[in-house]
Amino acid sequence: MQVTQTLSEGLKRQFTVTLPAKDLEQRLTSELVELKDKVRINGFRPGKVPVQHLRRVYGKSVMADVLQNLVNETNRKIVEDNALKLAFEPKIEFPENKEEVEAAMEARGDLSYTVSLEVLPKFELQPFAGLNVVRETAEVPAAEVDAAIERMASQNRSYASRDGDAPVAETGDRLVVDFVGTINGEAFEGGTGSDISVDLGSGTFIPGFEGQLVGAKKGETRTVNVTFPPNYGAANLAGQAASFEVTVKDVQAPGALVIDDELAKGFGMETLDALKDAVRDTIGRDYASVSRRKLKRQLLDALDAQYTFELPPTLLAQEFDNIWRQVQDDMQQSGKTFADEGTSEEEARAEYQKIAQRRVRLGLVLAEIGEAGKVQVTDEEVSQALVERARQFPGQERMVWDFYRKNPQALAEIRAPLFEDKVVDHILGTASVTDKTVSKDELFDERSDEEKAAAGAESADAPAEAAPKKTRSRAKKATDDSAA
Repeated sequence: MQVTQTLSEGLKRQFTVTLPAKDLEQRLTSELVELKDKVRINGFRPGKVPVQHLRRVYGKSVMADVLQNLVNETNRKIVEDNALKLAFEPKIEFPENKEEVEAAMEARGDLSYTVSLEVLPKFELQPFAGLNVVRETAEVPAAEVDAAIERMASQNRSYASRDGDAPVAETGDRLVVDFVGTINGEAFEGGTGSDISVDLGSGTFIPGFEGQLVGAKKGETRTVNVTFPPNYGAANLAGQAASFEVTVKDVQAPGALVIDDELAKGFGMETLDALKDAVRDTIGRDYASVSRRKLKRQLLDALDAQYTFELPPTLLAQEFDNIWRQVQDDMQQSGKTFADEGTSEEEARAEYQKIAQRRVRLGLVLAEIGEAGKVQVTDEEVSQALVERARQFPGQERMVWDFYRKNPQALAEIRAPLFEDKVVDHILGTASVTDKTVSKDELFDERSDEEKAAAGAESADAPAEAAPKKTRSRAKKATDDSAA
């Protein structure tokens, strides 16, 4: 074979490969000779089928395999001989001339084709010691633990029917109701219910539903008018105005809120103090998660500022397409337009293009750091993460497990964040990390210093700024979701 490089422009490479007819003939004959001992053809004894007969019967299919193997071998040779790191699988372009291809398939003529590649950029890793980040931590306030315990007690409190022939419902009461919902006078799926418990003031129903039932009496039928939220789970109901005929069958008052060791035992704890400790630990894990996320964002910001290099065009285009598709899905679900958010599609595209560049750049940097630091994710760690993923789909665990195990690309999506977190820990082991104790409000304020300064400088005319903030919020989420 003959390989000639025809393009070296930035991260793009192109080669022309020529496979001589004599090489094709040699490979084809060799494959047919091996096939002779394997096939069974009527009229011939095993192993005695003439090669020429095999060629007439199987020649084209065998040559297709020969060509595929030669292409794969050539690709490997190009990569090895030129010490290339590929961003994508090579793109192969065969000649458009059908006669040329037919001649090659019969080993009567040479076959020339092109191999187009995109390679990963080369860059020098910067020392981690120059990275300075702050790890914020916060103590869990006793009041937050007490509030959580109170909510748990409230969820487990008993209710009893109010006395009297027609008791009046108050906020905090539980109603037992039947209802029939309609939109434009037509009943809709999921809009009818019987013996449904409604806790007034809990906020668990559509906004406005519970408030219109305060003051209702047992046996009364009320018309409740509400509008489904724009982001409601059922797309056919989102943003729709609906009317519910609600019949109150019972008005129940909450029992005493009891917080003691018996409550704790209901949650598997021996004492109230043990329950408080468990709740504090749970909240503490949430705090730690926020702290870790902010620390990681600082680190990625610092890394992003350290590196500037050309990005593989196709990799960048794919990343932008993934982000933009999510943006469009979000806007479609919310019913918003770019104008509603104080921007234009052109401006939004430019903003998300920068985010795509950041994610691709950081992904390449973290991959290089991980390779240099010999960071590895074990199969056991992937399996543990896959178990956690499967648990998110109760009753479908086996289906989820099988899906990932049978799809290498999907499994890679499980491995990637594990690798990224390990690389981040590897960097933090050398970087300068300063611990800082802050309040809960400070910890959960995940705006950057620039965003905080901008917020402080904004005018009091909040409505004019509300829409652009949502765009910035979505952009920040896209930035933080992943490095690559």
